Amino acid sequence: MDFKFLADSIRNIIVDPVKAWETIYSEDRKVNYTVLNLLLPLVLLAALSAFLGSYYFVNTGLTNSYSVIAGIRYFILYSLVISGTTIILAEITKALGLGKDLKTSFRLVAFSAIPLLICQMISRVFESFIFINVLALFGLYVFWTGMERMTETPDQKKIPLMIAAFLTFILLFFFADWILSGIMDKLYFAFLA
Repeated sequence: MDFKFLADSIRNIIVDPVKAWETIYSEDRKVNYTVLNLLLPLVLLAALSAFLGSYYFVNTGLTNSYSVIAGIRYFILYSLVISGTTIILAEITKALGLGKDLKTSFRLVAFSAIPLLICQMISRVFESFIFINVLALFGLYVFWTGMERMTETPDQKKIPLMIAAFLTFILLFFFADWILSGIMDKLYFAFLA
């Protein structure tokens, strides 16, 4: 794993997204490289945070296996939402006449999700810090700057694309969370409680 790439990507996206997108564009790394060296570690850390938060702070009357299920649930949730948003965003760009490019859609979604995943690492461990998730809205600015650099989106299509991507991410997040919560709770209470 390339820890330098992970640390540099996080720092650059948070400190100066415009410069970060220039680097992302010029490096033109493969999707697998970004998944293994950026997205997977962040998703794993966010899922670990969900496990730890459930284990130490929420899990008063439940067995320890509930905390493990919470970690697994959030790992699946983040992975599904980022993958699903990537696929739908590629279709949206095609519908807007911008072409269908999964690689660019993935980059936009993955790097824009960094602020959310960092906020989730904190708020999943300490639920009283849930307000920190407001800072995840910085991902919208990251998406906007990435859209300007990575795509040749005309000005009249930028706002519709941004709104569509944001709504897709939010709706997928809440829908997948609702479905996964139901499934995982049923599994827990059927087999592990």
